[in-house]
Amino acid sequence: MILENKLNITDQAELAREEERISKKRAKEMFENGYLNTLEPGTFESLKKIHKYLFGEIYEFAGKLRNVNIAKGNFRFTSLTYLEEAIKNIEKMPQSNYEEIIEKYVEMNVAHPFREGNGRSTRIWLDLILKKELNLVVDWSKVDKTDYLLAMERSPIKDLEIKELLKQSLTDKIEDREVYMKGIDNSYMYEGYLLFRTEEL
Repeated sequence: MILENKLNITDQAELAREEERISKKRAKEMFENGYLNTLEPGTFESLKKIHKYLFGEIYEFAGKLRNVNIAKGNFRFTSLTYLEEAIKNIEKMPQSNYEEIIEKYVEMNVAHPFREGNGRSTRIWLDLILKKELNLVVDWSKVDKTDYLLAMERSPIKDLEIKELLKQSLTDKIEDREVYMKGIDNSYMYEGYLLFRTEEL
C-alpha cells in the first residue's frame, strides 16, 4: 500500500527514495539552524515538532497523531483506543538517568504515535533527552543494525539488551555535526524494525 503523499508519487520505491532525500535534508537543517535547541526534551510536543519538520513536505499527517491501528510483522503497536492515554503516561515518565531515559524511549516506540517515520523522529527525540540530562548522545554509526533490530523487537518485554547496546555507543560529542549526520544516515538502516514495513490493521 502506497501512503498518500503531497508529492503525488504512486511507486513505493520512488516514494522511499524521496522520503529519504527530503527528510535527511530537513534533519540537517534542524541541526544547523538551531531548531532542535528550541524544543523541550522528553515532551510529546517536541516529538510532534520533529516529525512535522522531517516529513511536512511529504505527508499531510506529519506531526499528527495517527488515526489507524498499525503493526510490524506480528507486533501490534498501541491501539488507537489507548494511544492518547499512553502518550500522556509516557510524558510523565522520569528521565533523570540513563535507565529512565531508555525506558521512556522504549515506551514511545511501543506507542508509535505517527503513521510513518516514528523511528527516525524518536531517535532524534532520544538524543535530545540524553543531551539535556546527561550531556551525551548516541553515536548511531557505532550501533550494529542487526543487534539494534533484535534488541528493539524484544525491548517491550525485556529492555536490558537495548540499554546495554546503546550505552556502549554513547559519546560526549553532543555538538558534533559529523556524529549527528552519521546518525541520520544510519537511521535509514534501522527502518526495517521487525523486518517489515508498518502496516495498517
